[in-house]
Amino acid sequence: MKNTGLVLEGGGMRGLYTAGALECFMQKDIFFPYVIGVSAGACMAASYLSRQVGRNKVVNIDYAKQPDYISIRNLIRKREIFGMDYLFDEIPNIHVPYDYDSFFENNEEFMIGTTNCETGEPEYFGKEQYKQKDMLKILRASSSLPLIAPVIPYQGMQLLDGGISDPIPLLKSEEDGNEKHVIILTKNRNYIKSKSKFIWYLEKKYPQYPNLIRVLANRHHIYNERINYIYEQERLGNVFVISPSLPIKVGRIERNPKKLMELYELGYRDADEQLERLMDWV
Repeated sequence: MKNTGLVLEGGGMRGLYTAGALECFMQKDIFFPYVIGVSAGACMAASYLSRQVGRNKVVNIDYAKQPDYISIRNLIRKREIFGMDYLFDEIPNIHVPYDYDSFFENNEEFMIGTTNCETGEPEYFGKEQYKQKDMLKILRASSSLPLIAPVIPYQGMQLLDGGISDPIPLLKSEEDGNEKHVIILTKNRNYIKSKSKFIWYLEKKYPQYPNLIRVLANRHHIYNERINYIYEQERLGNVFVISPSLPIKVGRIERNPKKLMELYELGYRDADEQLERLMDWV
């Protein structure tokens, strides 16, 4: 596994695909020395790296039915569709406790990607930077989507979802010295991202962050260019891609437990079916 990075895309509730794949890795005792993720990808990686078998399924399927997790009520009351306090405080500290000790005792590096609203550039945080007390705050920032979650202040920066500026953080993994990369995508291989229709509204919402507006306006270019680069690296043998083998029926915001379970099981099955080839490739 030396110089091999695990790179995880975000995608809201589509992250259940990643959760299933990581569950397969965990049950097979497969861990990478370097893991980087944004948004839902980073959240799913946290339980994988704390070795908590089944935790992602409980948190993101069983608890997704709770209105405090995801609901229009949250949007009306708190201006956020996902209940961020519930997700990043109440659940990990009370209902389904997160095993911080196991996470920090393990040797894997875990980089969490966010977006700096003032610069429009990605900001990454590793274990040495966030420690235990700040880990959940960084995960929260990485998962805070524009319009449906507030900006998160941290160390003098104003942060939002990591997928805005770096949707699939392969380049950061390369920059950190990894030569081979396993990438888990949450969209089908033929997906092409379209330009947002709400830039005009984002301009009104965030007039103080012109660089954020710039990157949001170009987000489709950033995503499509990154995907093209990933498939080029795959052809060269530097990247191993795991992506949904069936059409995705789950959107970024989804509460239907049946659909979520089907996506989770698809992620597990896709990873399991490619496991032998993956190990040979590594």
